[in-house]
Amino acid sequence: MLNRFAGWSAARPGARFWSAPALAVAMAAGLAVTPAAADRGAPQIDNSAIGQEAFRPHIRTWGLVFTLPEDVVGKLNATVAGPLKEQLLALGLETEAIRANIPHVTVVHIHNPDEQTPARMLAALPKPPGPVQVQLKKFYTTEAAKGAGSPWWLDLGVVKQGDGYETLMSYNTAAAAALAPLRDGPLPRVTGPVHARMGEAGRELVRAMGVSGVNVVKDGKEVRAHNPHNTLVYSTKPFTPAISAAMDDLAAHFNAIFPGGVPATFGTVSIVELGFAGNVTREVYRISLKDGSALDVASGETIRR
Repeated sequence: MLNRFAGWSAARPGARFWSAPALAVAMAAGLAVTPAAADRGAPQIDNSAIGQEAFRPHIRTWGLVFTLPEDVVGKLNATVAGPLKEQLLALGLETEAIRANIPHVTVVHIHNPDEQTPARMLAALPKPPGPVQVQLKKFYTTEAAKGAGSPWWLDLGVVKQGDGYETLMSYNTAAAAALAPLRDGPLPRVTGPVHARMGEAGRELVRAMGVSGVNVVKDGKEVRAHNPHNTLVYSTKPFTPAISAAMDDLAAHFNAIFPGGVPATFGTVSIVELGFAGNVTREVYRISLKDGSALDVASGETIRR
């Protein structure tokens, strides 16, 4: 249970944890926000898949995510999950209707086939914030890159203001810098036809960080590309005009159900394994935002740090 976890130790040799104030100071000074722990076990990074016509083969994608609280998952299951499944089946999207996913808001994803990557991620992890309060609002469809065809998603956004949102953005900056060095190369879903249709800013992030949509510190300033959201549908099928129109209509229907959005308080952040499209297939480590303690989800054991 969470209340039995050991506390997060800031005294671990080589640890460098970033609070929001410390991160701001580091950014102002133009410092790279990269914990020394990220160097240990870091792989050789191969960017040769960038620019190829096909997607890079997917082996293992790992991520850091805020898991959606049970009360929010229950509310969404009771209101929008049923109509969503009906629409997916009507559109012939059976795979999307049954695809496994642990509801979450992503911090960062990396690709690396090495099964030791989650442990290295835990060692390199910047100190998580306390519990984070945000407002989930606005359902919408989006493509990995406009015109790429796939993957595409149905998302529920996060209101882009308030202390909770600022915490998500600051932690993304720190975590992306700490964990990106552990990748073996670009995330497969941002290569091939997606990379070909990205703007130059997105391509630069793929080259430098292995993924688009993360915040970085450049010339001493935070450059924000991160868009925190919860995804309800993950699809690698072609995003045809008919599917686009039907899913946009469904998103509008859901927005009418929740005109003010859904409040959510994140109490945990997890290191997870993901599918090609970004859906979470399993938790590896779960970290409490109340006391910083960590759990090995498979064994139920406390991780001593």
